[in-house]
Amino acid sequence: MSTSTKPVIVYGASGYTGRLVCEYLREFAIPFIAAGRDAGKVKASMEANVPGIETADYEVVEVAHDVASLTELFRGASVVCNTVGPFSSYGPEVVEACLAAGTHYLDTTGEQDWLITCDEQYGADFAAAGLLLSPGLAQMYTTGEIAAELCLEKPGLDTLDIAVFWGGSPTIASTRTILVNAATSKAHFLQQNQYVEFDPTQGLVPLVVPGQHELALSLPWGGTSHPVWYRKDPRVANCKAQGGVFNAALMHGVPQIVAGALDATKDMSPEERDAALTATAAQVMNQMPPRENPRLNKSLDSVHASGPLGRAHCVIHGNQNYKQTGLLQAFGAYALLQQPPLRVGFASGCKAFGHRTLLGQLRAFGLVAEPVLTVEG
Repeated sequence: MSTSTKPVIVYGASGYTGRLVCEYLREFAIPFIAAGRDAGKVKASMEANVPGIETADYEVVEVAHDVASLTELFRGASVVCNTVGPFSSYGPEVVEACLAAGTHYLDTTGEQDWLITCDEQYGADFAAAGLLLSPGLAQMYTTGEIAAELCLEKPGLDTLDIAVFWGGSPTIASTRTILVNAATSKAHFLQQNQYVEFDPTQGLVPLVVPGQHELALSLPWGGTSHPVWYRKDPRVANCKAQGGVFNAALMHGVPQIVAGALDATKDMSPEERDAALTATAAQVMNQMPPRENPRLNKSLDSVHASGPLGRAHCVIHGNQNYKQTGLLQAFGAYALLQQPPLRVGFASGCKAFGHRTLLGQLRAFGLVAEPVLTVEG
């Protein structure tokens, strides 16, 4: 293994999300390295699952998951797109390697504790180096943030109530992350600029979903990225996000699965717990979901923003949430190769690239409809 000769590295390229990032990098004509811990697995995944990969300028590299090996690979690159989770477990080595190699960092996390770690432990160092540290550049977080930012274009709104829903089932990696995150970290919302823990016994909460008569079932979903992104935003004092999948039967099963996993692993060591949760995740989801179908895999992001004398509501209907994530990652890398981000250090996708810019890309690729924005007061 030697220093990178390509400007972008996709780490975890063999996974469901990683190969979608590669697919969109190909569409942006960006040379990239598809990296992972098993070169054969990465190569097979590229050839079997990335349409048009034979026309892409890429190479496959096998790399060990340690700071020294990753730093050696990252040197010479400009951007790393990391899809290897759970990020609270595997993210530190990648972030530290990016900082050592002088590369921007993007990832697809939904783990609130990992975002807090990035903000508090690594953000200042990345800012001092003039580098972007942007975890959570993904549909379940960034598309909702776009809706929030459209609402916040009206001054005087300081409270965000966010709902995120999508159709389909999580990937193997996402399922494992959900269980590990539930077992090892707390979920928070933002109240008067302070993190407040969700009641862990809250259970499912019915939410009104725009566009349908039936209520949808929601969970805090780890707290999501939004409260972390807005904690230091002077416009926002309160931010709560909940979400889930449209499949009610699946939603009813999630709390039971999580509760059972927590009870079964409560007396285990961290290593034993990780192995047990991985085995449980495999029982829940042991194969990659099929390639997304826009007629079936729909997404919905709804944000109510309020203030003392004003209201705004934004709804963004979309499709293929994993493809949205792949596009957002690829465009983020593409943008960073052209010019510096709008903000360095720890920053969300919207703060780094502009919410209307990201919306334009999602619209251009047919992944979201025109937002429905209603403003009062």
